[in-house]
Amino acid sequence: MAQHSQETVIGQVTSVFGVKGWLKVYSYTDPKDGILNYQDWTLVHDGKRIPAKLEEGRRQGQGIVVRLKGIDDREVARSYCGADVVVPTEALPELPEGEYYWHQLEGLDVFTTEDECLGKVHHLIETGSNDVLVVRATDASIDQRERLIPYLPDQVVLSVDLAGSRLVADWDPEF
Repeated sequence: MAQHSQETVIGQVTSVFGVKGWLKVYSYTDPKDGILNYQDWTLVHDGKRIPAKLEEGRRQGQGIVVRLKGIDDREVARSYCGADVVVPTEALPELPEGEYYWHQLEGLDVFTTEDECLGKVHHLIETGSNDVLVVRATDASIDQRERLIPYLPDQVVLSVDLAGSRLVADWDPEF
């Protein structure tokens, strides 16, 4: 799903929770309950945008459960399942030097230390031990392969240049 440049997806509504209209949310924030720091959400579902206000929320097992203002019925809540939770990008906290949000890395051109283009960062996956860049081929890349490159700053990812839309990875193109 294409996102507006001034917005960032911070989670997804996965299912209803209980009978009073609470929702289970899969949070993309780190830590997971960081999603609760944002009160003004936009739920994007099937192309529709629904403004929502976070009333309360808490950790529940591996996920997060929330109550949104005005939703107090399980059936109404069910209609929001599958929606992306979006907030204005400027609402995100500034990160320390050298740290990046996933949305900032998506779309960067990926080059080897030999200046060979491997493609563009399509998205990232969380594997538990480290995040992984999914790099898809472009017209400029040396071949048409998709590559999974571990996001390990200083070890594999040597530099990130957001302004130049470029990431340099110490990565053998044969892999």
